[in-house]
Amino acid sequence: MTLVVDASVALKWYVSEDGSDSARQILAGDEALVAPELVVAEVCNASWIAYRRREIAADQHSQIAQDITHVFDRLETLVRHASRATVIARELDHPVYDCFYLAVSEAFDAPFVTADGRLLARVAGTPFAARTFGLQNYTPRN
Repeated sequence: MTLVVDASVALKWYVSEDGSDSARQILAGDEALVAPELVVAEVCNASWIAYRRREIAADQHSQIAQDITHVFDRLETLVRHASRATVIARELDHPVYDCFYLAVSEAFDAPFVTADGRLLARVAGTPFAARTFGLQNYTPRN
């Protein structure tokens, strides 16, 4: 089975915070992990913020940048999903960045897992809610 994971979950693989144990269960599972290549930039930026806050060391920040490109079974190009992500952004009145994950989820007909409460609130009551799961509510299908 394929699972789309966003940066809010992927960062928890490397930086200990609420939900890290659940995120690491996903990483250890049997599901093929897919994301738009945007996840690399988002995780690198979020880990840079963690570094600046002295939550992680410089070597850990560098290691995250190396690892994040290899942990996914597939990184989808943004070009492939730009049109659909833009339409979704208008439908949800939500930033396009997050909508790339929804577009990839839709393209793969795969569940999407996020720890982004704002995004979860935005998809509630829409057709995207059926495929979008909060990290705290997702059970790996191993």
